[in-house]
Amino acid sequence: MRIDPINLETNNKLIDEYRTNGEIVNNFDYLPYEASTFQQRVADLKERDFDRDGLSSVLKKLNDGWNAPKSTLNNIERLREKDSVVVIGGQQSGLLTGPLYTIHKIISIINLAKKQEKQLKVPVIPVFWIAGEDHDYDEINHIMQETSSRMKKFKTPQRVKGKISMSEFELDKEITKAWLKRIFEGLQETEFTNSYYQLFDQLIDETDTIVDFFAKAIFRLFDEEGIVLIDSGNKLVRQLESKHFQAMIIKQKEISQAVYRSNQKVKQAGYSISMDVEANEGHLFFHKDGERVLLVRAEDGSWRGKQNECEFTTDELLHIANQSPELLSNNVVTRPLMQELLFPSLAFLGGLGEIGYWSVLKPAFQTFEIKMPPVLPRLSITMIDRTTEKKLNRFSISASQVVNHGVEYERGNWLASQPAAPIEQLTDQVKFSIERAHRPLKELAKSIRSDLGDVAEKNLFYLFEDIEYLENKLMNVLEEKYHHGLKDFDAIQTLLRPEGGLQERCWNITPFLNQYGDDFIKQLVDQSYDYQADHYLVYL
Repeated sequence: MRIDPINLETNNKLIDEYRTNGEIVNNFDYLPYEASTFQQRVADLKERDFDRDGLSSVLKKLNDGWNAPKSTLNNIERLREKDSVVVIGGQQSGLLTGPLYTIHKIISIINLAKKQEKQLKVPVIPVFWIAGEDHDYDEINHIMQETSSRMKKFKTPQRVKGKISMSEFELDKEITKAWLKRIFEGLQETEFTNSYYQLFDQLIDETDTIVDFFAKAIFRLFDEEGIVLIDSGNKLVRQLESKHFQAMIIKQKEISQAVYRSNQKVKQAGYSISMDVEANEGHLFFHKDGERVLLVRAEDGSWRGKQNECEFTTDELLHIANQSPELLSNNVVTRPLMQELLFPSLAFLGGLGEIGYWSVLKPAFQTFEIKMPPVLPRLSITMIDRTTEKKLNRFSISASQVVNHGVEYERGNWLASQPAAPIEQLTDQVKFSIERAHRPLKELAKSIRSDLGDVAEKNLFYLFEDIEYLENKLMNVLEEKYHHGLKDFDAIQTLLRPEGGLQERCWNITPFLNQYGDDFIKQLVDQSYDYQADHYLVYL
């Protein structure tokens, strides 16, 4: 395996400044890339109290239920130690683990935890926060898979009624198994195909929900790494969160107004973030009849659903938080707060969009008189198999160029350079000759009557149109002649810049497991990375 860092041409002002300690880092409590940052964070965490025993007990029950490996259970016990810290990040639970960036996020968490444990000489535990309370099923009910050098969406036909959370959404085993079979039928058979098909088929039998399926798959892929999973939609976790929900309800006005002002300030400074907040938002969801209702604070102080689905006084909502916390959940503003109130976080690892969200949250943390953890971008990776590497070398194309811009330019140049009649040049030459020969006729037509000049112009247009028709026919034949070469360009594009974006946002891990097994995952975990780098190319 070889890994090479490259730059991404993202034109994202916020991230560019964040990676170079620009002005935006003032919106955070720690400089992300300073050598002393993590020692300072450990010292700051020693001043705070955490319910380590309660958290560890809940994590043990959850992870035991997912058949967690011994490495994970050992790490849960280490979390009870008063000097232990965690590296944390999270994502929704996707089918077959979802897009590759979820795997990259987990690799980042494990890698940074190992690195910091060696440097800090304290237990550093990798934790992945499964956002099980999310209900956007359309985001996770499919994977993308390569078919004839194009990416195709393979969606499970199982439907969901209402906005049920993924922690409670039960998999239809028969439908999911049929979907899985269809996925594997689209893969080229290798020495690994049958074993992974049987593995995922067995996991479907062993699981009830999509979160369970996701968690068990992660443990099979990272069985030696000690990754600890938490499902934020689980009722046991909500019990742990009860007192923090109550604090968020009491501090709602302070949180909401501070985040609203911070958001406005960041946007006015020219930074692009996809977070829209209002000063009266409650930043909590209430679960009513199986659906999440976003709460807002009315002028009279009551809490209401955004569409008036429900209404509570503050005392009533505090009672719910105390007695039935499973009826509440966090939104994008309070979820990071909840995470940091539960865990002694050495660092949070997130995607570029998440860092944008966090850039407005410092005032929310200040309302709790705590600091935000150091926030680092997760690793961003494009994997290149041997066949694709050979194609890149054959055409003398830089993988970095393809990741950033695709292959259209190189494809066109290659086709134009092939030994064949210079169709475009000949077409232009013929058009020029026709226009020159046609000019006296056009001038004569104008002199006879002005409207005949217009007829002559139209006549020349039709002549050009006929020439272009022939040009297209010739180009089609040329493309057929060089079909295999053009197909190679399409294959390069589909792997390295699918749908005009990054591989990790489109591809799933399954084709790579099918081709290489899971040894490459272990190798990726143990690589040395610079978290300040934009992106890594990994040659498998």
